[in-house]
Order: sequence, then C-alpha cells, then structure tokens
Amino acid sequence: MAQSKGTVVLAYSGGLDTSCILVWLKEQGYEVVAYLANIGQKEDFEAARMKALALGAKKVYIEDISKEFVEEFIWPAVQANALYEDRYLLGTALARPCIARKLVEIAQREGAQYVAHGATGKGNDQVRFELTCYALCPNIKVVAPWRLPEFYQRFPGRRELMEYAKKHGIPVPVTPQTPWSMDENLMHISYEAGILENPKPRGRGRLVYLQPNWKFHGGPCVAGRPCRPLWPLRLSRHVNCRRRVPVKVTNTGDGATRCSALELFVYLNDIAGKHGVGRIDIVENRFVGMKSRGIYETPAGTILYHAHLDIEAFTMDREVRKIKQGLALKFSELVYNGFWHSPECEFLRLCIGRSQESVVGTVRLSVFKGQVYILGRESPRSLYNEELVSMNVQGDYEPADATGFININSLRSAGSRRDPPRGGRKSPQ
Repeated sequence: MAQSKGTVVLAYSGGLDTSCILVWLKEQGYEVVAYLANIGQKEDFEAARMKALALGAKKVYIEDISKEFVEEFIWPAVQANALYEDRYLLGTALARPCIARKLVEIAQREGAQYVAHGATGKGNDQVRFELTCYALCPNIKVVAPWRLPEFYQRFPGRRELMEYAKKHGIPVPVTPQTPWSMDENLMHISYEAGILENPKPRGRGRLVYLQPNWKFHGGPCVAGRPCRPLWPLRLSRHVNCRRRVPVKVTNTGDGATRCSALELFVYLNDIAGKHGVGRIDIVENRFVGMKSRGIYETPAGTILYHAHLDIEAFTMDREVRKIKQGLALKFSELVYNGFWHSPECEFLRLCIGRSQESVVGTVRLSVFKGQVYILGRESPRSLYNEELVSMNVQGDYEPADATGFININSLRSAGSRRDPPRGGRKSPQ
C-alpha cells in the first residue's frame, strides 16, 4: 500500500474513466471523496453512490445543482445569444464551471488539499475545471491523471482502461462495441471519441446524425425521415420585465404552462426533443489547438436562442445591438475556453446584462421536424413603428428626405472611383 498522501475530492461521473481513476487514486495512497453533480442528467444517483462506495470512496457527495445551472449559467448565455464558432451553444462549457465551483466548495468543507478530475490531456474540460478551481481557491492542488505519465503510459487507450476495470471488478457502461464518450446535462448531450473521431459521413447519400440513440427523443434520426410527432407544436415564450430572463412557456395547444426556471427548461427539452430540435454534427476548434468532431443535441437551448434573438431584435437599438453582438462573440470564446470566473468574463456578463433592460415581451413560435419557426412577437418596449414602416401610410416621414440621405452616403464610394485631376491635386495656399 502506498504512503498516505491526504484527501482528494474527485469529480466523479460513474463512467469508465472516473471509476478507474477512483481505484487508481487509492492505489497511489489518496483517500478519495467522490463528488457527483446532478446537473440534469438521467441517472440512477443512488446506484452511482453505492458503486463509488464499493470502489473504495470514503464518502460520496451527490449535489443537485440543476437550478443554479439554469439560473446562473444558462440564463446569462441566453441573454448573450452565446454561440461558439457560429453553431455550438456551449452546453458542456457552461456546465464545467458550475460543477467545479461545487467541487471546490466540497474540498474546502472536507479540508482536502487536492481535487481530481477525469478530463483528458487533449480536451477543453481540463482547462475549464482547473481555471475555475484556481480562480476560486488559488491554493488548491489538482490531480489530473490523464496528464501524468505514470497513468497515461499505463493506459494509452480505452482498451487498456477496460482491461483494468475488468481486473478490478469495476462495472462500466462503455464496451468495445460502443466506444464513444457521452456527456449529458440539463442543457445538452454531447457524443465524441471512438468511432466518432472519423469525420467522414456514413451511409449512402443520407446524413446519419448519430450512431447511438438520441437521449432527448428516444431514437436516431436520418435526414429526410420525419421525426415524431408529425404535427407542429406552438408555444408562447415570455420574458420577465424585471430580470430579463425567460419566465413562462405556454403550450397553446393544451394550455400547459411552466414558470420556474428549472421546470420551464425541462419542459422545453421534452417538447423540442420530440421534434428533433437542436441537433448538430460539427468540427470545432479546441482551445488546446486541435480540431475535434462533436455531435450535440441542445433542444431547449435552441428554442430559447431563437426566441431571445427575435425579441432582442424587436426591442434593442440598432447601434447598441451591434456592440452587444461583439461582446457576445467574446463571451462565447471566453466560456468555451474556460474563463467563466475571469475578470473579463465577469465584466462582459455585467455589460450584456445591462443591454437587456429593454428586452421584454412575448414570442410565439412553433417547433416542427427539427426546426424552430418564429410566428410573432409583442413587447411593451418595442421599437417597431407600424405606421412609420407602412407602405400604405406616409406617417411621420418625408420620402423626399431620402434623396439627400442617399446622395451623402454615395460620396465616399463615388469619390473612391473618380479619376484624380491631371497633374495631381494642388496643395492649398
């Protein structure tokens, strides 16, 4: 038995990596406290607790952080219209600082000098976890097995890890027949690694989105094949006038209403998931410098992205919105790269929050066969003037004024194409 090294709090998921890491940490002489974050994933948490204890954890924390995940992390991203590289709604990137914040809190509660995680040495999550830990507790020490030569040389691949699991009687959900990694939380599900590392399309002339089953709607979807149900669903989405975040969703078909942040988000996941909303298959640029393929499903996040984008365009001044779009781009990059708790990201959240003061109202939308369709919107802070824009009423607008406006705006482009006078321009006397 190795000499005791103290207590380490492990961010534990119950999957292949962290189950093996728990046993390996004990081999190295650590006393392991397992921390499992309930962040909206569908999981038997009591079974996970018993498994961690059976593997040798001296204590297991199961913390439900779903509500704070929605209110403190997802809502700011919705306000920002956060989108990394034009497509990714940041489901994993938003979850990591939320999980790591509780990890640090438990380490302080347990008097532990160390925290550990199962993130690989090639991915983004190692950065996200550790930047959060160091920002919140600069003296904490991080054990990252996948960056330690004694670990990754012993386990160069998943096959060796599964052999280790078999040897130590560790039950794991991953098998050689399904060698991919899945991460699930309230906002999204991501699949990567294994056979998904091959970016080439599969099938004959049809786009197969995913090999395993989609969690939110219960089955794989192929382009051209309808997703059930076959009829569109109409919703009303409301934005609170005080906090500028989604506060109510109403199903105009059956009158069902959800108001609290958590139940609203769960309901939208269910509705949008059944219609196949929010699925993407992309190649993205990791912060560590390599490209990777990710397959994501973000149902509720996709609905809220489109709804918020629409009501924001309806209520926000044009020039303010241009500046805010630039802030959103930087915010998305910072969140993706793990800088949620950085001074610059906190500053951006304040700025983006300030921009939302007029973003209030109701959006009516429909979801159908993977798409979100905006049907209408209304707001007490609308900047839309129906009379002013009408083609049938002149209103408080003089059409002749547009002539001077056009002439002035043409000067720059016309001047750049005009030949200069022969002999060059004379300097003023």
